[in-house]
Amino acid sequence: MVFSSLVFLFLFLPAVLLLYYAAPQRIRNLVLFVVSLIFYAWGEPVYIAIMLLSTVTDFSFGLLLDNSKRTARQRKGIVALSIVVNLGLLGFFKYADFLIGNLNSLLGTSWPLTELPLPIGISFYTFQSMSYIIDVYRGEAKAQRNWIDFGAFVSLFPQLVAGPIVTYNTVAGQMKSRRETASDFAEGVRRFIIGLAKKVLLANTIGLVWNSILATPADSLPAATAWLGLVAFAFQIYFDFSGYSDMAIGLGLMFGFRFRENFNKPYAATSITDFWRRWHISLSSWFRDYVYIPLGGNRRGLPRQLLNLLVVWLLTGLWHGASWNFVLWGLYFGLILMFEKTGGLKLLAKLPPILQHAYAILLILIGWVFFAFPDFSDMWGYIQALAGVGTEPLWNTHTLYLLYTNAVLLVLLAAASAPPPRRLRELSRRVPFPLAAAGLAALFLLSVAYLVNASYNPFLYFRF
Repeated sequence: MVFSSLVFLFLFLPAVLLLYYAAPQRIRNLVLFVVSLIFYAWGEPVYIAIMLLSTVTDFSFGLLLDNSKRTARQRKGIVALSIVVNLGLLGFFKYADFLIGNLNSLLGTSWPLTELPLPIGISFYTFQSMSYIIDVYRGEAKAQRNWIDFGAFVSLFPQLVAGPIVTYNTVAGQMKSRRETASDFAEGVRRFIIGLAKKVLLANTIGLVWNSILATPADSLPAATAWLGLVAFAFQIYFDFSGYSDMAIGLGLMFGFRFRENFNKPYAATSITDFWRRWHISLSSWFRDYVYIPLGGNRRGLPRQLLNLLVVWLLTGLWHGASWNFVLWGLYFGLILMFEKTGGLKLLAKLPPILQHAYAILLILIGWVFFAFPDFSDMWGYIQALAGVGTEPLWNTHTLYLLYTNAVLLVLLAAASAPPPRRLRELSRRVPFPLAAAGLAALFLLSVAYLVNASYNPFLYFRF
């Protein structure tokens, strides 16, 4: 089940809200735990066992850590065992076939693949569960002694499937005690509707343009059409994922939770360093806090810092999927960040802002080519099309048709991706409540109308 579905909007969510607010305060975490399991079971009932295993294991490890009689060595052993269990589960379901396939190719063997479907959201809830153990070990959070509260944290349906990744130290207090208010609920509804509109009206619509261009063989694509397709994919993945994050944050507010922001206008970035401070912030923060800094961060000299960056970005690429294109994607950004750390940012600072922005956007777009094509031959063919290699003209009548028919949409997408001017922000704060409510209602109705009639409603990050 995804948030942008009629079943969720008109059956699941209203029933959960009614049940949650009808329940006494003391059992609301139990309500969230049960409904989150139902939400997860809607698509994959068998894999509830995997989530519950991860939950029980880390809850137990947390209790073992919360013992003053443990020696430092014992505590390290508990954390190491927890990480082995968590990464073992993630590795088996997400990377086993990738490893087997590569070994078969390398050794000439024919070991059978497991062909197990990937449990939905396993990359997200595994990282959340690991953050709990590490936070308790560091003394940044107390061990949770209520299994229901911990289960609700791991399985919390608003951010279960695709984040944002919620680390335990940021919500520990909220799991124990939180205050649901009418103003937070209203803000949650507003945020959810905006996210729904971003995903359904913007991401899905521009996704159709990308799919139509992708259906054309790369050797028949004019360069301008290929670039238009890449821009379409960049807009689709941004509005798809940021829209889903907005919906998750809005749902959290409806239940009294305050999740951290996951996007901050990433296409306004002026460098790749700046981009990764703005894109999928919860993932970047997780790798910074739980991998980069423990490896030494920037405290052990420049060579070690660069090695740490490379390790983090190779892992970031692998986190996105068991495929060599994601490894290449991670390595690509890792190398650019290494360049920027060793003087590239100083060089960029000497350029006019427009050129800094052009530099960032060009590198981001090229990065999306590596992300979008698991098959290297398809990837190389599309890169050649972007470079104008071949006999095709730079553009043709179909290119002009695509630009003409999608001009308004592209302008709208560009405007929605950019930080709003200060004057517009000030005006938005003065909009009368009835007018703002009417606008949100219109967005919701338009989104629902799209869902009723559309057969195209993907979610790109669902597979991660």
